[in-house]
Amino acid sequence: AVQEKDPYAMRGRWREWLTPDCALCLEIGCGKGKFISEMALKHPEINYIAMDLFEDVLVLAMEKAVSQDVGNVKFFVGNAAKLEEYFSFGEIERIYLNFSDPWKKKKQAKRRLTHKNFLNIYKKIIKNGNKICFKTDNKSLFEFSLNSFAEENYKMSNITLDLHNSDFEDNVMTEYEEKFSSMGNPICKMIISR
Repeated sequence: AVQEKDPYAMRGRWREWLTPDCALCLEIGCGKGKFISEMALKHPEINYIAMDLFEDVLVLAMEKAVSQDVGNVKFFVGNAAKLEEYFSFGEIERIYLNFSDPWKKKKQAKRRLTHKNFLNIYKKIIKNGNKICFKTDNKSLFEFSLNSFAEENYKMSNITLDLHNSDFEDNVMTEYEEKFSSMGNPICKMIISR
């Protein structure tokens, strides 16, 4: 696990640090890193990038990856609003949005990672036909996101309002997911493609 100190310099060059032919997947808001470390261990053939807004949280994620000897993840501190400055057109194969901040007040809607402003950014960095995987325990955010994706002409599939009692296989849980599901909160998930 390595922290990239200058993500701007990596734009268009992320594959150079691992296997150039491997798919490149991005988790926006990696938290303490449980999800990204487990995904990387399950899929050594994929390059993963994990970003978070807060360095102290990112350090915990990197420590987790190091303790599990994960070698195919690179971490950086960054803001999702600047994704186009970190990644070139079509550089990312898959984006993971796991338990993003719901920004509950209506006037905060533009800060939600599924707001149309972010969806337009994702269109530029993700390859056409590839996917965004979205999970949350917040029904209001899920509803907002369904409408956002529909308005921006994204195709939605595998929509569930109760992930842990659905047919989804190979679900890798985040720390939040473990916490919320143990409290009995159903987890919502959908796959979105362009």
